[in-house]
Amino acid sequence: MKHTTHLPERRPIRDRRGAAATAAPSPARTAPRRRRPVSQQWAAWAFLAPVAVYLVLFYAYPLYRNLDLSLRDYTVRSFVQGDAPFTGLENYQKVFGDPTFGPALIHTVVFTVVCLVLQYAIGLALAVFFHQHFRLSATLRALFLVPWLLPLIVSASTWSWMLNSDSGVINAALHAVGIGPVHWLTSPDWSLTSVIVANIWIGVPFNLVVLHSGLQSIPHSLYEAAALDGASAWRRFWSITFPLLRPVSAITLLLGLVYTLKVFDIIWIMTKGGPADSSTTFATWSYRLGFGNLLPAFGPGAAVGNLLVAAALVFGLVYLKVQRKQYAS
Repeated sequence: MKHTTHLPERRPIRDRRGAAATAAPSPARTAPRRRRPVSQQWAAWAFLAPVAVYLVLFYAYPLYRNLDLSLRDYTVRSFVQGDAPFTGLENYQKVFGDPTFGPALIHTVVFTVVCLVLQYAIGLALAVFFHQHFRLSATLRALFLVPWLLPLIVSASTWSWMLNSDSGVINAALHAVGIGPVHWLTSPDWSLTSVIVANIWIGVPFNLVVLHSGLQSIPHSLYEAAALDGASAWRRFWSITFPLLRPVSAITLLLGLVYTLKVFDIIWIMTKGGPADSSTTFATWSYRLGFGNLLPAFGPGAAVGNLLVAAALVFGLVYLKVQRKQYAS
């Protein structure tokens, strides 16, 4: 008989809790990052350079120059020679102490809020109306874009002619129904209203286009399900359309706010901020201080302009934050 040798059975190594220990896998070797060739890096910088130069020349330098103007006592002579003394916040103190500051602030707020609310409301109503896709809806929607495509000087001149006290078509229509002439552009009671109406007419197409695009992204099946449940058209609007349009509405309102804050062309062409500063906003006041007088006040004018820049910058940061939240969700 042959004797066979029995080797002891190998038992798995166990940890303190009695569980079989497994060998840890060896970490995978990661390939080293390949650096881009120098030619590709130079190509990327070459494409970026025009944008950087444009931003520096037309954004960064004007902002720096305007800030420097607001911190110095510039006159025509010192503006040419460049030897204006540094005055700190004295120009801002002059602006805050000017009697025009209060009315200009109120007019800016009223002009911005009224235009923003009515442009959005009318644009949303038209977007919902054209969302029905009836016959000639595309043609009519294209016609509504005409105010947005016209140059601002043309639109403002057209409204000035229409609201003329003597020969305007608005007063002619009012006279036909027995209402006396209204001094739209020369009366302190109506001048701000006139420029608000003109700016609303110009801004409605932008709201129409953006909101109509937002409506296209809402699934039609939601409306069909709501109709099967017996929801009325008004109920469908408040429960489906309006909530799902909130991201688009937020962006539309923020962009409209930044744009409306700096409106200058329409007001200056129609009323020049008058009469008696009844339609003066920060934009027209800044221009008038810097260029509208025989003795220009460059420092205070730049200070008013910087207040507008600060307000637009705050709302611009809010816009970026809203966009970031929208992309994250």
